[in-house]
Amino acid sequence: MDPAPATPRWNLERPYLTGRFHQEAKISAAAQALGSKPFSLDSFSRGAGGSAGSVIGSYAVSVQELLVIDDLLSALVGIEGRYISIKRVRGKDGYVVFQIDSSMDLALQELTRRIFPLCEDFVLVSQFVESRSHFKNGLVNHALAAALRAFLLDYQAMVAQLEHQFRLGRLSVQGLWFFCQRMMSSLNALAVLIEKAMSNDTSGSATLNLLQSQAKAMAGDSAVRSLLEKMTECASAAYLGMLERWVYEGVIDDPYGEFFIAENKSLQKESLTQDYDAQYWKQRYSLKDGIPSFLNNVAATILTTGKYLNVMRECGHNVQVSLSENSKLMSFSSNHQYLECIKSAYDFASGELLTLMKDKYDLIGKLRSLKRYLLLDQGDFLVHFMDIAREELTKKPEEISVEKLQSLVDIALRSTAAASDPSHEDLTCCVERSSLLKKLTTLKDLGCAYSSDKFAATDVDQPMTLSMTGLETFCLGYKIPWPLSLVISRKALMKYQLIFRLLFHCKHVSRQLCQAWQIQQGFRSVKILGTPILRSSILCRNMLKFVNSLLHYLTFEVLEPNWHSMHDSLQKAKSIDEVIQIHDFFLQKCLKECLLLLPELLVKVEKLKSLCLQYATSIQLLIPSIEVAALERKSISVMSKSSRIKKSQERDQQLKLASENVVMSESILKFEAEFNSELQSLAPTLSNSSQAEPYLTHLAQCILGVGIDQ
Repeated sequence: MDPAPATPRWNLERPYLTGRFHQEAKISAAAQALGSKPFSLDSFSRGAGGSAGSVIGSYAVSVQELLVIDDLLSALVGIEGRYISIKRVRGKDGYVVFQIDSSMDLALQELTRRIFPLCEDFVLVSQFVESRSHFKNGLVNHALAAALRAFLLDYQAMVAQLEHQFRLGRLSVQGLWFFCQRMMSSLNALAVLIEKAMSNDTSGSATLNLLQSQAKAMAGDSAVRSLLEKMTECASAAYLGMLERWVYEGVIDDPYGEFFIAENKSLQKESLTQDYDAQYWKQRYSLKDGIPSFLNNVAATILTTGKYLNVMRECGHNVQVSLSENSKLMSFSSNHQYLECIKSAYDFASGELLTLMKDKYDLIGKLRSLKRYLLLDQGDFLVHFMDIAREELTKKPEEISVEKLQSLVDIALRSTAAASDPSHEDLTCCVERSSLLKKLTTLKDLGCAYSSDKFAATDVDQPMTLSMTGLETFCLGYKIPWPLSLVISRKALMKYQLIFRLLFHCKHVSRQLCQAWQIQQGFRSVKILGTPILRSSILCRNMLKFVNSLLHYLTFEVLEPNWHSMHDSLQKAKSIDEVIQIHDFFLQKCLKECLLLLPELLVKVEKLKSLCLQYATSIQLLIPSIEVAALERKSISVMSKSSRIKKSQERDQQLKLASENVVMSESILKFEAEFNSELQSLAPTLSNSSQAEPYLTHLAQCILGVGIDQ
């Protein structure tokens, strides 16, 4: 906000320009040189040059009355008279008291003192009008000062009429008191208002709230209440002008910082796609503390309306609420017409932005694309990518070329059904530097109980960290354009990526177990009863059932139904805030039901997956490779009967050697014991947790049957 222009010094120092005739004037150097005597609060009077002995008490009462009326007419507009003086109240700027010559008739003194509060109130109001007209005090105070100035013109017109009556000889002190009654209560109410405004140094909405509270407090006096309501209406005109520009154009026209909506220009929309903790949508425009009481209930609606209009303007989609005479925010009258205007503006802005997001920027299409790739809905793309990127993904994270992976992703996209998706070019890839568990410990706002100290004490992540490859750290990304980044922010994309990493690793484990299973199928033609091969085959089958059951639960029991529920809710959404809320709820629910927010269960699942990977690797090392078996299957069809018998004998011999292999037997027994132990410890944990989290019942039903065949 630019600093307010300074008020010229001459407008502060010349009392006859400010109306503060009673103020003690400063002596200029020239005046001192001439020896002139300044007028002061204590000495200034029109009779200063007269005879010192001419006191009012020396005159007859009838003459005294004429003299005091003449002085009172001057005092009513803040000017000292011959026998009425003004004294400034020390320590209170703008406050004065009027004093009368003590030699005056006592009855006249009493009547005169009754009129003094009106004179003092006029001086106070005049001082307020002058001081609050300076630039720095803001538009609301300017408008209030202008309304008070108009009121004082009526007051001064009344004084002029009284003076005319006095010149005609038709005015007495009693008559003056009578004619001042109408203004007495009005000016006093304004003086009380001004005292509170000056003591609290109010401006903007604080001034409007004070005006409203004072008007309500004067409910018993309809004339005064009407006056204060008129002052409130005048003072609020400038404020309603700011409000009108905000809800109809999305522009903050607030040169003095009075509006109840603040703009933080340091927050840019680009942060939505770069910063995990981006606060652009919540803090770029925010509510201040001082909100006018008549707008308290609709402040959030007003804020949101302008935010929606700003988003459209940032998109180059200039839109303005259509204005009519009935939609002008002229006042906040008791018929609440201004509330209807605000609601209409909100409905218009909300509908326009939602239509823009859905039609022009294809919000639903982008969400469907995220589901297709990051939630593994596009199966052929993933299988093809894992086949062609296997060599690169088996490297350590720091050795992987992200550029090469990106080119492999593009190849997989172009050579599968994903090529028909117009959004497939927005897909990117990255390689994280930490495991999934460690990544979860760094995210503090997911609503889970992950503790880095707790995981440091466990050995679950230790082996994986030591042997971590791109298969554990690979992650897909997505380019989100503005304004879709309001809904799919960096934080939302991170949640998608957490789910992707869990699913991708499960797919990898499943593929490894399938390879181990295929290797063992090379022994189907021989008798394996009672051999380690049979035991290994059963264990491999149980591991596959566990991983596939987990994948089935994650995809068909969690992601698919929740996505369809979100899709249906989005069709009924009325605003972007509602869309953001629905989308965030979907992601949070998926994270929780995918076990990512349940540390105890996730640790056990990761341990089981780690065992499955270790087993699959060991099998591929201990048993003859699948390539050899494949070669034999290709040649067996052309072999003669004698050759087949010979090959069968060789395979029996190979099986016998495998059976006698102590390392292999011990390894299979070890994996079997560890897998069964971990699985048995997972089952009661699932059963207990399912009482508090009903969705875990589905997972328990999927995997509790695993291991029965052992």
